[in-house]
Amino acid sequence: MRFYLDEDLSPKVAVLLRKKGVDAVSVHEVGAQKQSDAHQLLRAANARRCLVTRNRNDFIQLTAQFLAERRPHHGVLIIPWSLSGDRFSLLASALSGYAARHPRGLPPYAVDFLRA
Repeated sequence: MRFYLDEDLSPKVAVLLRKKGVDAVSVHEVGAQKQSDAHQLLRAANARRCLVTRNRNDFIQLTAQFLAERRPHHGVLIIPWSLSGDRFSLLASALSGYAARHPRGLPPYAVDFLRA
């Protein structure tokens, strides 16, 4: 599984994930901050990465739009607000475990929710 971490997650999480052997990049690392959610989802899809975000409602709506328009999509993984954003190691561990359970990634247009 390959992750593209949205702007609402610290780039520290991507660094920790890579240390765990998980292929992850952050919006911050690729210089794509302040781009629209649709742009971020398209960047993730073009890189064949699952977009990871806390922004549930917008990305669920965008997933439906991408499906209707038959635009590329490699899944969205929603991080619940109950997982504190400043607990980088906890987030990285939860995402690493998720990646291990989904080595082939998510199906196109899938939206899933991370459970700690």
